[in-house]
Amino acid sequence: MTVTKTNQKQRTIKKEVTLKGVGLHTGENVTLKFLPAPENHGYAFKRVDLEGEPIIEADANYVVNTQRGTNLEKRGVKIQTSEHVLAALVGMEIDNILIELDSPEPPIMDGSSKYFVAALEKAGIVEQEAEREEYVVKDVISYKDEATGSEITVIPSDSYKITAMVDFGTKVLGTQNATLEDISDFKTEVADARTFSFLHELEMLLENGLIKGGDLNNAIVYVDKEISEETMKRLEKAFNKEKLSVKPNGILDNLTLHQPNEAARHKLLDVVGDLALTGTRIRGKVIANKPGHYVNTQFAKKLAKLIKLEKRNNVPKYDLNLPPLMDIHQIMAMLPHRPPFLLIDRILELSDKHVVGMKNVTMNEPFFVGHFPGAPVMPGVLQVEAMAQTGGILVLSTVPDPENYLTLFMKIDKVKFKQQVVPGDTLIFKCDLISPIRRGICHMQAYAYANNKLVSEAEMMAQIVKRKEE
Repeated sequence: MTVTKTNQKQRTIKKEVTLKGVGLHTGENVTLKFLPAPENHGYAFKRVDLEGEPIIEADANYVVNTQRGTNLEKRGVKIQTSEHVLAALVGMEIDNILIELDSPEPPIMDGSSKYFVAALEKAGIVEQEAEREEYVVKDVISYKDEATGSEITVIPSDSYKITAMVDFGTKVLGTQNATLEDISDFKTEVADARTFSFLHELEMLLENGLIKGGDLNNAIVYVDKEISEETMKRLEKAFNKEKLSVKPNGILDNLTLHQPNEAARHKLLDVVGDLALTGTRIRGKVIANKPGHYVNTQFAKKLAKLIKLEKRNNVPKYDLNLPPLMDIHQIMAMLPHRPPFLLIDRILELSDKHVVGMKNVTMNEPFFVGHFPGAPVMPGVLQVEAMAQTGGILVLSTVPDPENYLTLFMKIDKVKFKQQVVPGDTLIFKCDLISPIRRGICHMQAYAYANNKLVSEAEMMAQIVKRKEE
């Protein structure tokens, strides 16, 4: 399994778009807004009804509850039933978006993703500059819930495919299957599949006041038991209907199935939404047997952990015996730094979007004299400086006379140190543009590797400025 860049560009929406509706469990009126978001933003919810308008990222690690939906919580701020919105975003192949809510729960609409898809289409979809990342599945990965027998597996495939198999052990529903062969078919094959409930679940929910916003237009109700006249009257009152009855196919009336296997299609829709919480596109075939929000999100957590490890250990390989693209003399002709503050020895690769540099760390480094002389460790700040100098080669390569320019830091963000760097290590620095260079401003993601491990990383912004003539 590998995390790799694709040739596809990330996508967001052209303009904001608004939906209004009612939360299924809260019964509250809610306004949802989809807003464009920058590259590498991902999906996030913003609670505009709370002080400070806190943001909760769509992250599997924030799942706290999967009763009646996938519920997220971060620092006490909650988002309920996130899955139908997230499924629409994945189905429309959108990578970056901000979802504003004035309530803890998105509107249920008709219990499917159809209205969210329509809103996103109305907003328009635009490509961004950054490339989309993809998690390429190379091995079989599974998660099984022993208590329920529910199991999700992902196997290698040339694209993202999903099969959901549903069996609740009831005659009225039976065994159903649904398959999505290509994510581009989400709108036509899956988006309009509505949520469903069994009568015995519905009675319990009504007794506990848990579906205040439900009506027969946003949930298919399968009647899996004899229905008494008293229960029917309670349902009529709850749904504000003069008369209800059971259709020959075993569902309450006032609703017609879109497809015979609509229940399986909705379970597939839930899988798409819940696996969005991994935060990365998946290239593999997902097989979900008796899926539910608990098993879906546990599997999403497992995948997210594997993806994080893969990113950390995805160390690029370079043949250090080959002649370098730039040696120390060529580097000094471009960079204004000089020993002992020149911290790169070679440039191995250079394109208009990335650069790879190298440094041999020896005991003769002047900073080891005073930095833990008895246990020498390369200072983290100098690792960042070395990454910045490598990035400086990238940005200065865009001007015809680099010797007349300087590169100055504007911002350093998300700096992490993973491993110690000690004498004898060979450091490899890789810097990738996060966005195109504009007006001499360069925004880069930088990594430093040694001994086949990631040792440090940082997001950096630098600007090239013309040297003042002396």
